[in-house]
Amino acid sequence: MEIAYKLINLLPQFDEIKEILKSNPESEFILKKTFETFNGIQKQKPSTSDSDDGVEECYFLVQALLDKFWEVIHTGHFSEVPLDVRKTYGLASFCKIIFLLLESMEKSQIEKCNEVLDDAILLGCSQNIFSNEAKFMNLLTELFDSELDPTVDLQLPIIETLPRRSVDCDILRLDCPSLEEFNEKCFTPQVPALLLNTIRHWPALEKWRDLNYILKLAGNRTVPIEIGSNYATDEWSQQLMKIKDFLKRQFSQPKQHQSPNDDKHEIEYLAQHELFEQIPLLKNDFSIPDYCLLGEHKEMVDIKAWLGPKGTISPMHYDPKHNILCQIFGSKKIILASPKDSDNLYPHEGEFLSNTSQIYAASPDLEKYPRLSMVKFYHLTLQTGDCLYMPPKWWHYVESESPSFSVSFWWE
Repeated sequence: MEIAYKLINLLPQFDEIKEILKSNPESEFILKKTFETFNGIQKQKPSTSDSDDGVEECYFLVQALLDKFWEVIHTGHFSEVPLDVRKTYGLASFCKIIFLLLESMEKSQIEKCNEVLDDAILLGCSQNIFSNEAKFMNLLTELFDSELDPTVDLQLPIIETLPRRSVDCDILRLDCPSLEEFNEKCFTPQVPALLLNTIRHWPALEKWRDLNYILKLAGNRTVPIEIGSNYATDEWSQQLMKIKDFLKRQFSQPKQHQSPNDDKHEIEYLAQHELFEQIPLLKNDFSIPDYCLLGEHKEMVDIKAWLGPKGTISPMHYDPKHNILCQIFGSKKIILASPKDSDNLYPHEGEFLSNTSQIYAASPDLEKYPRLSMVKFYHLTLQTGDCLYMPPKWWHYVESESPSFSVSFWWE
């Protein structure tokens, strides 16, 4: 229960979050009442049936607020959910965690707290809400690490370091370019480039090959996993699952008495996910490339994780921002095309997939898509320790040739 008091101490003063709540008087009333209740608990007021009733009432109100905003978040497109709604959901989730820990410190209760925190991150907004939020999250992470051991009864392999291959590369190659050289040759003219020897110093290149390291830090956390060949196909779906279940299915070795075909699973992909906001400790193993300092919003870099087995595919598509894709382990086949060829790449109609081509870039069907004959495709292989710079709106197809972990940095 002591940790609940520490978490209460890290909560903001109500005035710090008042601006977030002003558009919803109900939220303002509930969270103000909840903060007052927490303050009373911290002052160690005598425990009476009346005070216990007050805690129970606030818990009920917070849960009702979460239920209401859950409906709001799941109505319409997620990108259109107002930020203050998501931040309120995150704040209410933090309050729920404190209530749960005040009630019990049993393992099952801590598992509930783990799920609530992931829900706050995935559905709500847990960033830039109050000044102590990083300390709040780290304290919870320490609790989960100490009480919930995801490594029990599961031993994962260490991914083999692939020998470096001499392969063709159709784009500019630069060996650890300076910021000035990168700006002159890549960023300003918006030319894609394979960047060599720029992240060799990252601890991630060695640490993350041991999937038991990932399992220990992140195994109990819930993440969205893509299921199916790629997101542009009809059979594609997404499912929330614990990282340990994903790692077990996609990376664990078959048991000795099983054939390799027993208990087979579809290809699953942890793709385009803000894993490092959920697991801040993983941020210690890499750094944002200096090249991201160039641009209009250098302080706003979106960092995404891409982890999966051999055979994961991102179909030919483009992103609106500058992109550096860094390969931590494994290798990926990349096919690029210039924005000048957009009309000849047969983008999907409709808003949702308008940045995605209908073609299968690895084996183009010129009979079905004749204008592809006018497209200049650029081929390369992204190997361990390599980085690929892609300017905004450059089309790219990505296929993993082996078990693979990549980190992408997007900025404007």
